[in-house]
Amino acid sequence: MIYLQLFLSFLKIGAFSFGGGYAAMPMIQQQVVDAYHWLSVSEFGDLVTISQMTPGPIAINAATFVGIRVVGWQGALCATMGCVFPACVIVTVIAYFYVKYRHMEGLQMVLNTLRPAVIALILTSGITILTQAFFQESHIDLQQINWIQGGIFIICMYLLLRKKKDPIIVMLFAGVLNVIGSFFIS
Repeated sequence: MIYLQLFLSFLKIGAFSFGGGYAAMPMIQQQVVDAYHWLSVSEFGDLVTISQMTPGPIAINAATFVGIRVVGWQGALCATMGCVFPACVIVTVIAYFYVKYRHMEGLQMVLNTLRPAVIALILTSGITILTQAFFQESHIDLQQINWIQGGIFIICMYLLLRKKKDPIIVMLFAGVLNVIGSFFIS
């Protein structure tokens, strides 16, 4: 039964996660944290971090991580297959129709209409992750803020946006800063 739940849960995520991995994060959180309680909010934050650090699409990495966490490699296989299957079908169908009707004005209107919704999904996911990273609880309380994480975030944003540094170098640098910062806390 758990294998079917994993497959169907990630089938739903795979079928409706338009806009890529960041847009899928709220759906993944709803399924794995809220609906099935396979992960805690803190573990979900770890999942996002691990999904970013490993190669491949975020949703597929998340499916594999959750599947292994819940029931081992068989669960990882079920969750990953559930996540990948809708994309294979949808992309095949869309590719056929896109090649046939790509110059149609109505199709271009539909694609332009989806962009704001995808941006809202990405922003929602980002705010959830920021709240979890900066605060001990899932709600904003300025007395519970993690100033080291906030400082690392600001430094990383500066390095990425202003200095155009390589994201991999910035991630490694953030890890070093976090280790150094942990010495000041303990």
